[in-house]
Amino acid sequence: MDTAEHIKHLVREGQLLADAAELAGSHAEVRTCPGWEVRHLLRHIGMVHRWATAFVAEGHTSYRPGGGEPDLDGAPLLDWYREGHDRLVTTLTEAPDALECWTFLPAPSPLAFWARRQAHETTVHRVDAESALGLVAGRSPVGPELAADGVDELLRGFHGRATSRVRADRPGTLRVRATDTGDVWTVLLSADAPRTTRTADGPADCELTGPAEALYLSLWNRLPAGSPAVTVAGDDRLALLWRETSAVTW
Repeated sequence: MDTAEHIKHLVREGQLLADAAELAGSHAEVRTCPGWEVRHLLRHIGMVHRWATAFVAEGHTSYRPGGGEPDLDGAPLLDWYREGHDRLVTTLTEAPDALECWTFLPAPSPLAFWARRQAHETTVHRVDAESALGLVAGRSPVGPELAADGVDELLRGFHGRATSRVRADRPGTLRVRATDTGDVWTVLLSADAPRTTRTADGPADCELTGPAEALYLSLWNRLPAGSPAVTVAGDDRLALLWRETSAVTW
């Protein structure tokens, strides 16, 4: 996916997140993030949007912490979130291709990195916001292409870093196969950080199979354990290891 596509998804997902948050109310429980209410979610994602905007708009070439979360609630909080989302979209859209700034995952360019990262940050948290509406309200779909791209970012980006907490006492191979897009990833788990390749070569100890959307949400732990949307074959110890240790921390 290119930068323009990521920005397009960022626009849609950010608007859906705001709509769900407004409908649920700021004190509704976020079922996918135990302990959070919608107000906590809006404060977090609004802070992240502003944090990302600063790197792109101001060209910071080294890490800088976020500006903190506001003590807002209700309609003022929702307005604050929408303002930050709009500013992020505008900043990414108007940024030059030759942008130079700090990033933290491999990418073709800093602009490509921030557009991709914020598209997926917002998509995952949109799912969180919609979870506050309950099962009756349903959930907006994540398109197969976006979902597969997000699986790739998670496996080869976040968990390709030395800071990944996914470590196995006994080495094993986890294969992730998207049935609708044809994408396949092979993840080597050991006492070191995971190593992921875009290949189906060789045997696997455990295989996760399902539509790209289901894999995306499952690997981000947004689907309940044992969800029928994802088939687990082989040594489910590795699937359990992923669920218990893969939460991303900044």
